[in-house]
Amino acid sequence: MAVFTEVSDKDARDLLRRLSIGSLTELRGIQGGIENTNYFLTTDQGEYVLTLFERLGFEQLPFYLYLMKHLALAGIPVPDPQAETRSGDILLKLCGKPAAVVTRLAGKSQLAPQAVHCAAVGEMLARMHLAGRGYERQQPNLRGLPWWNETVPVVLPYMDEEAAAMLRAELAYQNHVAASPACAALPRGPIHADLFRDNVMFDGDRLTGFFDFYFAGVDTWLFDLAVCLNDWCINHATGAHDAQLAQAMLDAYQQVRPLEAAERELFNAQLRAGALRFWISRLWDYHLPREAALLTPHDPRHFERVLRQRIAHPPQLA
Repeated sequence: MAVFTEVSDKDARDLLRRLSIGSLTELRGIQGGIENTNYFLTTDQGEYVLTLFERLGFEQLPFYLYLMKHLALAGIPVPDPQAETRSGDILLKLCGKPAAVVTRLAGKSQLAPQAVHCAAVGEMLARMHLAGRGYERQQPNLRGLPWWNETVPVVLPYMDEEAAAMLRAELAYQNHVAASPACAALPRGPIHADLFRDNVMFDGDRLTGFFDFYFAGVDTWLFDLAVCLNDWCINHATGAHDAQLAQAMLDAYQQVRPLEAAERELFNAQLRAGALRFWISRLWDYHLPREAALLTPHDPRHFERVLRQRIAHPPQLA
């Protein structure tokens, strides 16, 4: 791990007594990830994940944790934060750091999805969007348009002129779209904003949960759907649209929540926005890596290819 806080068995037992979720049987560090410290926490009552937050602070975390609790109570399969028995708090403190204990999802990530998996994600994503309507806490998508406008000038010096020209042009286009009446009409609410293949769990063909909500924020539901389509429903080698997988996801999503007129109008624009967001963030991570990051940054050229495909070959909604 890039950052790691050592948690002893005694620390874990003391925490479990505050939570009343059983006695410790195993505490095992999870190798991977560069943002937080994670442990599998097993008790005689169930399996959990303990997270100590190394970057996010006590002020930022309630939005994410209470959103997960809200969705869990609404029947959406997400990690359910556990509360202290006396205080009812789900934002905890351990080893001097903000922490949370959530239920562990069954299954594993499906990294080579078929239509059945894309349909399951589409249906659950729509259910999640509708369930989030009653969530009252507010936080913008922190990796949305204002962040793009701040970050693009920082990464441009590292790029060749052709790619830099494309990045500037797409950013200008997205600022134009954001100022349009159609964009103002897009339905919005809490979104996951990072629902890639490795943030969804399956048991065979059955979807068992969405996790890693720490990029969530209030934004358009269409943007959330576009992020999914850009990861689940493309040819990863070329970035090209996979019509069969995309139709499976869209059909399942719209059986729960049909797209509105403004969403249909801006469908391709939001696909481009989803590709741009991750191109920018990967350029940032690649050229300006944080200290102690042990994992190799993702190649930013992947989402450059996806964006080029979205511009050259905009898919048609049925």
